[in-house]
Amino acid sequence: MSERSVTPTGVAKATQKARRGRTAPRRLLPEAELEVLIRARYPIIYVVSWEEERVERCLRQIAEKREKKLFIWTITQGIVKSGAEPQRTRTGGTNTSDPLAALDAVIEHVDPAIFLFKDFHPFMDDNRCNISVVRRLRDVAYHLRDTYKSLVVVAPMMRIAPELSKDVTVIEFGLPQPEDFNRLLDRIIEDVKDRPNIRINLDAEARERLLHAARGLTLKEAENVFAKTLVLDGKLDADDVSVVFSEKQQIIKKSGLLEYYEANESFSHVAGLDNLKEWFRKRRVAFTERASRFGLPAPRGVMLLGVQGCGKSLCAKAVASLWNLPLLRFDIGRMFSSLVGSSEENIRRAIQTAESVAPAILWIDEIDKALAGATGSAGSDAGTSARVFGTLLTWLSEKTSAVFVICTANDISHLPPELLRKGRLDEIFFVDLPTLPERIEIFRIHLAKRGRDPSRFDLETLARLSDGFSGAEIEEAIISALFDAFSNQSELDTETIRRNLQETVPLSKTMSEEMNRLRSWAMGRARPATGTQVRQPEEVGRKIEL
Repeated sequence: MSERSVTPTGVAKATQKARRGRTAPRRLLPEAELEVLIRARYPIIYVVSWEEERVERCLRQIAEKREKKLFIWTITQGIVKSGAEPQRTRTGGTNTSDPLAALDAVIEHVDPAIFLFKDFHPFMDDNRCNISVVRRLRDVAYHLRDTYKSLVVVAPMMRIAPELSKDVTVIEFGLPQPEDFNRLLDRIIEDVKDRPNIRINLDAEARERLLHAARGLTLKEAENVFAKTLVLDGKLDADDVSVVFSEKQQIIKKSGLLEYYEANESFSHVAGLDNLKEWFRKRRVAFTERASRFGLPAPRGVMLLGVQGCGKSLCAKAVASLWNLPLLRFDIGRMFSSLVGSSEENIRRAIQTAESVAPAILWIDEIDKALAGATGSAGSDAGTSARVFGTLLTWLSEKTSAVFVICTANDISHLPPELLRKGRLDEIFFVDLPTLPERIEIFRIHLAKRGRDPSRFDLETLARLSDGFSGAEIEEAIISALFDAFSNQSELDTETIRRNLQETVPLSKTMSEEMNRLRSWAMGRARPATGTQVRQPEEVGRKIEL
């Protein structure tokens, strides 16, 4: 017999050896852990994975190595031998599609075997309709302990009735590793290498970019998207990263909790903010294998705090383009539901979705407004906001996935202090109103965007007239001037823009007290996004009555 019994004496010796060596237990890969559990004769193993084929392939290899037979159960075919015709290989000649009949067949089988039950989780849930199946599963677990048979359940989600919690062992079958994608890509290249109409142009750097983009996909999804690139343009190169992102976009759409943003902005559309741009550029290669080998951890996230309309959201979109990563917008307001417990479940699902397509950028816009009521939510929403915020904080502290978080905020007084401590986010940047050179650049960018030659305008005069304006207010003044020129059937000129600037009251005047308070807080607490220091708040002049 190829299996070896595990005796108490053997366990004691292994324990003593581990204590003498004083080494931490080695973390096994899911495939190796699955084999260990089968060899240790764990009766029921629950594998959480979307990749049935990958789990079945792993079990087939284990079965061949251990000289066992592998049987597959589905509700449509019943129990069939792996790799055989379904209609001809039903065990016992009876219909084993029924869950109870299938479990009886497992007990009645004599020879060493592994049984893989696909999508069996609805029958293991805590439901009155499943009482018989749950009880029979406990009988099967008791029976299998003294046999060389194992029952493996594979499902995309975990559903286990409380009665089964001591009889079932759970394994998380994580998404494929880079070496898995590497083997898949080698196989695809081998399949198409003799076709003259297919071009493969992948050097070492381009190959790493493509494999890096595929992280977060299943092997089947990766195979589909690589085939899609070959069909679309007849080639496979680094430019096909955008096609890989389209596959991740499908995952985001199907979740219904996150929004996928196309990376159509760049830092050439962002005026000034030199410190912030340089910080992002230095971390551009932080998610690569080369950076990991160098010992660099993946960056965790950043908080962009500042005045409304000064380019915080634009920076989040530009980073996605610079780093060539998918950008996911996290709308916390969408997480809240009227059903008890649904809000907490929604945010967990949103986080899992973001991690499933990692590496990615998660953009939480206006986080100060979303979490404004978290501190006092016990009296307003029975603590739902506080629990949602707690889930988010815990994930920010403990996350190991390559999800970079960009939070934007306008009012620091609404942000809980726990969010701002180091370890959850890497840095806090303060984005102030644009300086004179930055305003000149903003006029140049928005005029060029609308098909106008910036050299035909007096940009310095316009920039001086727009002192105290945000980038969004400058853009709106240009748009208003375009409407005026179009209605007058004339061409846009400096005078038309100047007139619209004079008619606009900027937010810096309307809310000067709030902005001065924000600048006071940022002094010494946040890094300035521009090369200059954060401006001191304006002092109120003393009023003397003469």
